[in-house]
Amino acid sequence: MTQTNISTFTNPNDDTRIAHGSQVALHFSVALENGVEIDNTRSYPEPVSLVIGDGNLLEGFEKALLGLRAGDRRTVHLPPEDAFGPWNPENIQLFDTVQFIKAGDARPEVGTMMEFQDKGGGTLAGVVKSVNDDKVEVDFNHPLAGRNVVFEVEIAKVTPAGVTGVRLG
Repeated sequence: MTQTNISTFTNPNDDTRIAHGSQVALHFSVALENGVEIDNTRSYPEPVSLVIGDGNLLEGFEKALLGLRAGDRRTVHLPPEDAFGPWNPENIQLFDTVQFIKAGDARPEVGTMMEFQDKGGGTLAGVVKSVNDDKVEVDFNHPLAGRNVVFEVEIAKVTPAGVTGVRLG
């Protein structure tokens, strides 16, 4: 198993630390270990806001934020288990090509991302991996499954759980 590596810069001026339920404003980036950037919020006019534990951020990313304060920066190297999960061969599914034609769709092309309806009525994204006369192979793994990622974050503001901010002036 790969170990998570952390390096931290701490600003000692603010004692409000990130905990479960904290409202956090931050800038972040996510990249592959080779430096290819996947996402970056630093070009946004304002930091993004989230509540720790509300399910909007991957658990491994949230764990990297716990204990940080406004002004802190952290870079975390996350293994697949703490990021987008391991690649799972059971998430590769075969469909009869005729199912796509009956639905009125054009013959799918390799690399196309498609939405499918799951048994619960929700949607599930899959990427077409191969197509032949009889079968279409679709990969339902997250595109970053099985990949180590680098998560860099800079904390702009931390509001403790249950506290409402007030703007003066």
